Amino acid sequence: MIKTNISKGFPLENAPLVHCITNEVTCETVANALLYVGAKPIMASDPREFEELFQQTDGLLLNIGHLSEERGTSLLAASKLANSVHKPTVVDLVGYGVSRVRNQVGRSLVAENPTVVKGNISELRNFCGLPSQARGVDGSELDQSEEAIAELSEAMQKLAALYPKTTFLATGSQDIIVDQERIFHLANGVPALDRFTGTGDVVGALIAALLGGGLKAIDAAVTAVSYFNLCGEQAGDTIGLAAFRQETLNQLSILMEENWWTKVKGREKHWT
Repeated sequence: MIKTNISKGFPLENAPLVHCITNEVTCETVANALLYVGAKPIMASDPREFEELFQQTDGLLLNIGHLSEERGTSLLAASKLANSVHKPTVVDLVGYGVSRVRNQVGRSLVAENPTVVKGNISELRNFCGLPSQARGVDGSELDQSEEAIAELSEAMQKLAALYPKTTFLATGSQDIIVDQERIFHLANGVPALDRFTGTGDVVGALIAALLGGGLKAIDAAVTAVSYFNLCGEQAGDTIGLAAFRQETLNQLSILMEENWWTKVKGREKHWT
């Protein structure tokens, strides 16, 4: 039974402004997704703007996809400033484990104590020092057996103890969310969500928007991943992956009109 407060997540009536330094491949998708749920995006990666932007924005998304030397500098500058001014921040560890450079950037961002750190199950396995069968930025089905999920859940609890200000999310066939007190295993979604790019990027943006709207980290993570997965479920009968993608995104502005939270599947428990 899911007891966390997920019924008040959308629409975001106070229109939080979310500063996104994100994957250029999915930048438009992320920006539109925020607009669909009532948030406002600003896509800005020039550090010369950050001090002024941080006076206006409500949340920050840092996504290490499509990494470059310049982008890495921007991500690190934003994360340090966010830590110093206590700005709600989501770090998305896209492709963590692919290269030493990407790993170094990811570890440096997490060291700044962001509000939420997310990645797919394979990325979180790599971050926790567990073996992974993934290649590139996509999660591997071989990392998602019941035994592998149990192993990762335990490792994420240890991770949360090391970073007491951070909530961790691993997305996959089951979504695992861990903070310093509770662990969630969520079970919504459809396999086709793994067949178009940007799904994880959108979830990260939704979390940042909810944080900017005032939700606690654990509530924001559970709400965002459940809502997006249910959008995919609503689009599940659509024929063709391109049409499925479009309808999933379309549902971001539609599903909130229903009592969608009653359809959330999963379990939670206290682990401390």
